[in-house]
Formats: sequence, C-alpha cells, structure tokens
Amino acid sequence: MRRWLKRGADAVGGGLFVLLFLVFLVQITARFGFNQPLPWTDELAVVLYVWVILWSTAFVVPQREHVAFDLVYNAMPAGLRRVFRGLAAALFGGLALWALPASWDYIRFMAREGTPVLGLPFMAVFMPFAFMLVSVVARSAFTLWRIVRGLDHELSGEVKSDEVKA
Repeated sequence: MRRWLKRGADAVGGGLFVLLFLVFLVQITARFGFNQPLPWTDELAVVLYVWVILWSTAFVVPQREHVAFDLVYNAMPAGLRRVFRGLAAALFGGLALWALPASWDYIRFMAREGTPVLGLPFMAVFMPFAFMLVSVVARSAFTLWRIVRGLDHELSGEVKSDEVKA
C-alpha cells in the first residue's frame, strides 16, 4: 500500500511538472514566436509552480533529502544528535500543527475569490499548503516515534536495504 501511494504521489508530482513545462513552452511560443503573449499561461504557470513545489515538499521528496544546514549537527555525538533531532521534529511538527487551523480557515475563506484570468478558486491554488502542513506534522510525529522507540537508524549511519548510500 505504501509503495502504491508513493508511486501515485510521484506520478502526480511528475504530471504537474510536465504540465508546467508544457504551459511554459506555449507561453514562450506565443510570446516570442507569434508576438502574442497569452495572459492565461502566466497565471497557470504560477499556480502550477506553487503546486509542484508544495506537492513535492509534502509527498515526493524524502525528509532526509530536504535542505538542511547540518555542519554543527554532524559534528555532535550520536546521543546529542538524537536529542536535537527530536527537538527539531517537535518544534517543526508543533509549529505546523499550530498553523494548520488558521491556514485551513484562510484557504477555505479564499474559496470565494478567483484568480484574475482563469477564475480558479484560490482555495484550489492554496490547497497544497495544507497538504504540506499535514505532511510536516505526520513526518515529525513519525520521527519522534522512531526516536523514542530507538528505530532511528539514520543517526547511526545504517542504510536500509532499499536505499543507496551516496
């Protein structure tokens, strides 16, 4: 089931990116090839860009591959890294959980407004932000659970069989 969900999320992310690229090509062709800029392509490209970034953050990019400034973290002993990893998970997960109700209220409120050219409801435009917040909460809770259970092998440098060490 997990593999099926991952493939589905990857397919949606890839499809969004392909669609963004195609809209971008239409935009370039219309603007520079025919000297007729199309306003809808600008708007759709922005909406698709928001979706690609937030969807990928929420569902496609594994947590260990997100950008991290870990120079000091990597110099710490494993026990201290575990503490800091748990604190970071609690902080980010807690902040995302705290932000979720107000963010959801705003997203629902924006359903009444539409984008200027295509008239897409802003709720649809901003929905992946809610997905991302829920994902941060879930990933943080899972990280804390793994730390408490002593299952956080990422700290010890062990690699699961389906991962490749770089």
